[in-house]
Amino acid sequence: MNLQLTAPQRASAAIALPFSKSITNRALLIQALCGDDWPQVFHPALCHDTAVMVKALAHNTNSPINIEGSGTAMRFLTAYFATRQGFTVTLDGNQRMRQRPIGVLVDALRALGADIRYLGEDGFPPLLITGKTLHGGEVVMDGGVSSQFISAVMMVLPTIGGGTIRLEGDIVSAPYIHMTASVMHDMGASVDLTGNCITIGTGYKGNDYIVEADWSAAAPWYALGAVLPGSTFTLKGLVADSIQGDARLVELGRRLGIDTRFDVQGATLDTSHFIGCCCSCFADMAATPDLVPSWTVLMCLLERSFRMTGVRNLKHKESNRVEALRDELLKLGYVLKIEGEDAISWYGERCDIGERPPVIDPHDDHRMAMAFAPAAARFPGLVITDAEVVDKSYPGFWRHLRDAGFTINQLAQ
Repeated sequence: MNLQLTAPQRASAAIALPFSKSITNRALLIQALCGDDWPQVFHPALCHDTAVMVKALAHNTNSPINIEGSGTAMRFLTAYFATRQGFTVTLDGNQRMRQRPIGVLVDALRALGADIRYLGEDGFPPLLITGKTLHGGEVVMDGGVSSQFISAVMMVLPTIGGGTIRLEGDIVSAPYIHMTASVMHDMGASVDLTGNCITIGTGYKGNDYIVEADWSAAAPWYALGAVLPGSTFTLKGLVADSIQGDARLVELGRRLGIDTRFDVQGATLDTSHFIGCCCSCFADMAATPDLVPSWTVLMCLLERSFRMTGVRNLKHKESNRVEALRDELLKLGYVLKIEGEDAISWYGERCDIGERPPVIDPHDDHRMAMAFAPAAARFPGLVITDAEVVDKSYPGFWRHLRDAGFTINQLAQ
């Protein structure tokens, strides 16, 4: 599905954001691990990634499981099926998933007694997992690859006797580890995070869980508030004391003069004090990698020079987001610089793009599609191809843009 977008000059809308898929998939996994003490998960996210998770957790045969492009499902289910005694499953995904490393997680689970074999290249899916009784204890993991590896081990530890995870090196996406600890605690597990050591007790109590609205899904709305000054968006369901690291949007928005006001409905974005491109932006995004696409595109649209560090792991996402951002921003005339392994920057360098509306390829990545939507405010008639990729986390995104005043036309393919 290819969509052509034209933005209004100003917008006002109340948006019912989707619930968090990150929290949902954690709660669903713990729900399945609880067995007979089956807790309820209220307000689960309804999107592609959670549907994949639900289907896989209901799997009761030894036939292959294809989780397509869901990285969360691949990591969490690897740990889950490793503990399912009597089950042997093949866990696979799409071609991109076969390029995303999983060796750190497999090594950690093997250290706890798991039987996991690679069916292709070592360190990458597909995996052949033979479930067995694992043992708890101490495991050492590299904290600099993916927080999902750490979260996967954390969540199964209470069901195999508890234990300790010692993290080595720099820790990426640390808020997601804290999110996992919070969900586990609320569902009845004992979790202690002290420095680089995570200590987990035995068992869950099977407590019910209520999922928050998704702060990651708020990123394009903050960007729209910045490129359409004077607009007002109420993002229903967001809470100030969120367990999600992407609530950092409040602080990032404040730097631009976007105020966030909370009430019982959610968060309202006030852009009446928007200050635009008054200074350069320097930010470490290691803790909030899902914000990088939207914030990178936004800084370019505002013609605000910036440098972002902490982007090393973006190459392992649904797309290589660093390269994808560089390639697609070039279509808008912005020359993004890639600085080594861990930084990107833009200091005003532009190139000619001609007069035709740009055509953006989201690289089969939901975050990329949503990040470039606000560019229609600067490039009327902007086209985004394969726009249905947003179904991965935010199926209602294009409908919500229409509600906000965007003109969106589907093009013939």
